[in-house]
Amino acid sequence: MNYLKNLILGTLVMMIASVAIAQQPNTNQNKFRQLKQELATPNVYRTASGAPGHEYWQQKADYVMDIELDDEKQRIYGEETITYYNNSPDPLKYIWVQLDQNMRAKDSDTYKISTSKLSDRVTSGTLERLEPTFDGGFKLDYVKDANGKDLPHTINKTMMRVDLPMVLKPGESYAFKIKWWYNINDGLKGGRSGYEFFPEDENYMYSIAQFYPRVAVYNEVEGWQNKQFLGRGEFALTFGDFTVNITVPDDHIVASTGVLQNPEKVLTKEQRKRYEESKTASEPVIIVGEEEAREKEKTKSSKKATWTYKAENVRDFAFASSRKMIWDAMGVKFGDRTVMAMSYYPKEGNPLWGQYSTKVVAHTLKVYSRYTFDYPYPVAISTHASFTGMEYPMICFNFGRPEKDGTYSERTKYGMIGVIIHEVGHNYFPMIVNSDERQWTWMDEGLNSFLQYLTEQEWERDYPSRRGPAWKITSYMGGDKSRISPIMTNSESIYQFGNNAYGKPATALNILRESIMGRELFDFAFKEYSQRWMFKHPTPADFFRTMEDASGTDLDWFWRGWFYTTDHVDIGIKDVKWMQLSTGNPEIEKPLAEKRDAEKPKYITDVVNETAIPEMMVDKDKSLRDFYNEYNPYKVDALDKKAYESYYKSLSDKEKEYLKQQKHFYEITFENIGGLVMPIVVQFEYVDGSSEIRRIPVEIWKINSEEVTKVFVTDKEVKQITLDPYIEMADVDTENNYFPPKVQPTRFELYKQRSRGRGENTMQRAKRAESMER
Repeated sequence: MNYLKNLILGTLVMMIASVAIAQQPNTNQNKFRQLKQELATPNVYRTASGAPGHEYWQQKADYVMDIELDDEKQRIYGEETITYYNNSPDPLKYIWVQLDQNMRAKDSDTYKISTSKLSDRVTSGTLERLEPTFDGGFKLDYVKDANGKDLPHTINKTMMRVDLPMVLKPGESYAFKIKWWYNINDGLKGGRSGYEFFPEDENYMYSIAQFYPRVAVYNEVEGWQNKQFLGRGEFALTFGDFTVNITVPDDHIVASTGVLQNPEKVLTKEQRKRYEESKTASEPVIIVGEEEAREKEKTKSSKKATWTYKAENVRDFAFASSRKMIWDAMGVKFGDRTVMAMSYYPKEGNPLWGQYSTKVVAHTLKVYSRYTFDYPYPVAISTHASFTGMEYPMICFNFGRPEKDGTYSERTKYGMIGVIIHEVGHNYFPMIVNSDERQWTWMDEGLNSFLQYLTEQEWERDYPSRRGPAWKITSYMGGDKSRISPIMTNSESIYQFGNNAYGKPATALNILRESIMGRELFDFAFKEYSQRWMFKHPTPADFFRTMEDASGTDLDWFWRGWFYTTDHVDIGIKDVKWMQLSTGNPEIEKPLAEKRDAEKPKYITDVVNETAIPEMMVDKDKSLRDFYNEYNPYKVDALDKKAYESYYKSLSDKEKEYLKQQKHFYEITFENIGGLVMPIVVQFEYVDGSSEIRRIPVEIWKINSEEVTKVFVTDKEVKQITLDPYIEMADVDTENNYFPPKVQPTRFELYKQRSRGRGENTMQRAKRAESMER
C-alpha cells in the first residue's frame, strides 16, 4: 500500500478522538432547504400531498366534425360543432380556441423570430425559410352559434377569442360552429404532421394532426392557456368526446383516433373477417396486405368514402390516410378487455414494419401499464411517417424506413423501435395524465423517456437506449453553462431541447429509482402519481409532492438540484488516510515501524551518493564508530516488553477486544466540485480479492455541501477505493473517483479521410461478404 498513508496511532483514545473531530461548517447551506416559494400554495383544488383536492374541477369540450381530405390539392376542409361545458366556479364571457396551423401562415411569428445567417452557398430550402412562399394557415369561412348566427371573434395569431352572446355561467354549456380549410404542408420539409409524396407511384401518404380549431385549457392554475404556438412547445388541451366523419378517396385506408363506426361501408367482407380474427391472434394478422395496397397504388379511384370514428374522453384527435396503407393488428388482453394494437404502413416500410411495429405497440402497452395503469382506450396505433415521430390519443406517427433493397442499419432498426415505444407511450403522458406541454415539456417528454428506457430494457438485453443511463447525460450536464437551462424552464426558452426536456429528467428519474429511493418505493409513488392524475391536468408541484407523499421521502434537495439549477455531479476523492490501532506490543509494532521507514522515499542526494561515494569516512576508519552507529532502534528489549505488559493490564476488556480485532480505518475526504449533492457510493476492493459496496445517504452533505470527511471501518486491508463504481450518479468526471488514482489509457488510430455519404449498412456488407465467399 505505497500510495496510502500508513499512520499508526499510539492509543485507542487518540483514534476515537480523530473520528470525533467536527468539520468546519460551510456557509452555503441551501442545498437542502425546502421547496416552499418555488411551489404553488396548496388549496382545495390541489393538495399539499400532490393529489387533486376535494373541489378539483376541469372543463370539457365535445366535437362533432365533418372533414374532407382533398387528394388532388392536398387540402383539408372541415366543419365542426364544439360544445363547451363550464365546470369551473367562474362565469366566462369568451372562449379561447387554438389555431395551431396558423404557425404555417406566411406572416407567422415562427418565421419572424427565427434567427438566420447567410453563407456563400444557399439552398432553396434556406431561401424558403427566409421568406416563406407556402401558406399553411387556417382559412376561416365562419364562426357561428348553434342556430347559424355569426359570432364575434378575434384572431390573435395562433389563438382565437370567441365572444359569447351571454355569460356562460358555472354548470352551463354552449355550442358553436366553425368552418375552415387549409393547405397541407409537405412533411419532408419539416412539421409534426403533413404529407409525403412517393414519386415512384405518384401517391401521397397523409399524417394529419392539429387540423381543426381546438379549445384551449382553462383551469385554476393559468386561467386560459393562451400562450402562442411557435412550433416547439406542444399542446395543452381539454378532454372531450369526438365524432368525426372523414371523407377520403374510397381506395384509401384511414387510421384514426377512436373506434371505426361504419366498417361495413369502408371495409370489404374479407377485411372485416381478418380484423375479427386479429382480436384473439397471438401474432399480428394482416388485414390489408401489400398486394392489395400495390393494386390500389396503380388504379387510383376517383370516388369518395366517409369513415366515421368516435372517441370518448380524449384530449385530441388525429388520423392518417393513404391508398398505400398495409394494415395489421393483434389483440392485447387487459383483464376481460381486449385492446387492439395496430400498425399502418406502406410497402416502403417493409420488412421492418411488418416484423416489428405491432409487436412493439403491444409490448409498450404491457410495460407502461405495469408501471402506471391499465391502458384505458380501445386501440393503440402506430402509423408510418418518415418525417416525424409524433403522438396523439390512440394513434402516433413514427419514422424508420429500410433501404430499397430491404436491408437496414442497426441505427434504423433500434431508432424505429425506440420511436414507436416513445410515441405509443405518450398515450400515458400527456394524453391521459394531461400535463401542459406548452409550459413544461419535461412533464410529458421526460417522464415518457424514462418509461421508454424501462420498456426498451425489457425488449432486449443490452438494448442501445439513447436516454436513461446516468453516464449518457454527463457530457451535457458538465458542458458550457451558458448554453444549459434548468429543467424548470418554459419550453420555448430551453437550450439543448432534447437533453433538457428528454434526457436529463429521464436520467433523474432513473437515478431516483435505482440509487436513491429504490425500486419498491419509487414504483409505488410513480404509479400513485399516474393514477391520481389520470384524465386530469397535473402541474410540476403535483408530481413533486406526490412522489414524496407516496414514498415517505423528502426529495426537495433532489428537485432543487436537478430541476431548478444547472449544477452537475462531480464528486471526487480528495484525500485518503489509512490507520490502524496500535497494539502497543513491541514485537508487532517495531517490525512494522522498520518496514514503514524502509519504504519512505529517499532524497536524491542519498540515492546518488550510494554510487558516487561507495565508502563513507566512518567505514574507512572504524575508530570513529560508537554506540549510536551500532544501535538498532527496532530491536525489542526488556524495557519494551515490561512497558507493554503494564500498558495491556491497564486496558479494559472492550479495549482489549478492539486491539484483538485489528480493524482498518480509512479516513476519506470527498469534495463536491460540481455543486449537485448526491449520495456517496464507495466500493472497497481488498487485497484478498474480495470487495464490498458502502452507500452513504445524501444528507451527509447537509452541513457542508462542498467537502465532507468520513471514516470507514473494514476488517480487511484495502487495495483500491472507487467512488460511484456502477456509474449511477451521472458523475461528469470519473478520473477523481479512484484511490490510488487510475490512469485510463486511450487508443487512437491513424485513418484516411473518407468521402461523405451514408455508405453501406451492416446487412449490405454481410451480403457482399457472403457473395465473395461463394
